[in-house]
Amino acid sequence: MKALVYHGPGNKALEDRPKPQIQAPGDAIVRITRTTICGTDLHILKGDVATCAPGRILGHEGVGVIEAVGGGVSAFKPGDRVLISCITACGKCDYCRRGMYSHCETGGWILGNEIDGTQAEFVRIPHAETSLYRIPEGADEEALVMLSDILPTGFECGVLNGKVSPGSSVAIVGSGPIGLAALLTAQFYSPAEIIMIDLDDNRLQVALRFGATQIINSSDGKAVEAVKALTGGRGVDAAIEAVGVPATFELCQALVAPGGVIANIGVHGSKVDLHLETLWSQNITITTRLVDTVTTPMLLKTVQAKKIDPTRLITHRFKLDDILNAYDTFGRAAATQALKVIIEA
Repeated sequence: MKALVYHGPGNKALEDRPKPQIQAPGDAIVRITRTTICGTDLHILKGDVATCAPGRILGHEGVGVIEAVGGGVSAFKPGDRVLISCITACGKCDYCRRGMYSHCETGGWILGNEIDGTQAEFVRIPHAETSLYRIPEGADEEALVMLSDILPTGFECGVLNGKVSPGSSVAIVGSGPIGLAALLTAQFYSPAEIIMIDLDDNRLQVALRFGATQIINSSDGKAVEAVKALTGGRGVDAAIEAVGVPATFELCQALVAPGGVIANIGVHGSKVDLHLETLWSQNITITTRLVDTVTTPMLLKTVQAKKIDPTRLITHRFKLDDILNAYDTFGRAAATQALKVIIEA
């Protein structure tokens, strides 16, 4: 089968690999119909994710059709159309029982990281009964690809951890796919202000169309002053970091109001300074999280009810044979105006 393989920082290739086989009773083999590229895949290629070893098939998002199931799988059968969660959950360990599927003792974020992932024609899914979701009849598969990772990530790590509430003020630093996912789902809670901050004017214009109340291009170094002017000098109740570099986390520290929350979503591969010399007295909460995907069933219903349209995040489409061009397009988003790319296997 064809698969996109990581060969160390900055090195990847489309190769022919053996089709995966059932290894445990709870496994399922899924034939991928559509997948995508995540910002986390770019972090892997930068060398930011030490757990991902060279030789790994990348990808942790997608939809497909079940090809085979292990003897312990009764909830799914060959031919079922399924959504693949980016998080693998056994459903039985202590972390899973606490709803922290990301820390599952035999799962978590392993697809495209510790085991082979979804940027291939086939993928093996461990703990299939608690890591796959049946696709409703008539559902848009492209929309559901966004439910593998970015929508629950933006919602859980940004909106829920950020304690977004009616009438509150929110700044989302980073108007890429994850930041936009946080923007879309923050509107469930009717905040009074959603301020999007980015260096890219095109992405900021997209954010306006998606419901941002204000946009700020931070390239002039005056984002803090602009946010303070919009909030009566206070800062924001929730500052959501959706990039994963030191400068954006430091910006969030400067934006947050007393009593507010800094909710980190970004994948950080470098040391970040924590300015306790200014925050120690400000009643600030700082949250970190790897998505648990506990909200996926709710988000699936929301998409089916057309309360949210994740296809608005899709800008480019490619075939699996052309995945190297898809990576090039996604990796040069400022030039290509890419948000999410769909890859059809």
